[in-house]
Amino acid sequence: MWNVWHYIHFIVNLSMLAFAASSTIHGNPADDLVDRINLNRTAQKLKELHNNPGLGCMALQYIDACQGNCSSTNTLSCRSPEEDITEIFAPNCGVELPTVDIISGRIIGCQSNYLTPDQVFSSILSRDNKTLSVVRDKKNTELGTAFKKVHHGLFIWSVLFSSGQTNSTFVLEGGTGIKQKGGCFSGTGAQCSGANKVWFLNRKSVFKYALLTCLAHITVFPLVM
Repeated sequence: MWNVWHYIHFIVNLSMLAFAASSTIHGNPADDLVDRINLNRTAQKLKELHNNPGLGCMALQYIDACQGNCSSTNTLSCRSPEEDITEIFAPNCGVELPTVDIISGRIIGCQSNYLTPDQVFSSILSRDNKTLSVVRDKKNTELGTAFKKVHHGLFIWSVLFSSGQTNSTFVLEGGTGIKQKGGCFSGTGAQCSGANKVWFLNRKSVFKYALLTCLAHITVFPLVM
């Protein structure tokens, strides 16, 4: 039988767990994934890739163009036509068209649950040798990543690689480009509102679990006058 101090101790511990869990998804998960990719590359004695915000925004556009059913292997069976890069993605992001360069690699993956950047790397970017070879391609010079929660609670991650000249390709107009309505992408240095929403939902779930557990153990004591 639990007493009052058991309840207090339990709720305090669950509260700490909620805040600890949230710390893994604060800020911008897309930037965190770039760091994780570069960590793997340097471990293989490969050069780090430049985090390009224009490419990151276009990775977000790629998600919007490829929304569909998530397969059992956490992939989406869609591939946007090459002309979409210059006719749709770049204009929607405010990328200066003369600076659009070659997209040397694309990876897109989905999950029904939120994944941390480390989990994205192990579950999506390392899912097979072919996908991992794109991450470790020596020709790549820069990348952009994006993350978005879409219909039916599906979480989609997108990574675009380029072999173009860094600092002069996929340049955003005015340095910021066009503001995007949903999701987040790498290279902006800004926090991701989508990540904060996921943080809130995870924290809410933890407190709900704590409350239900406490209610299951509550013993009603008679009022003593």
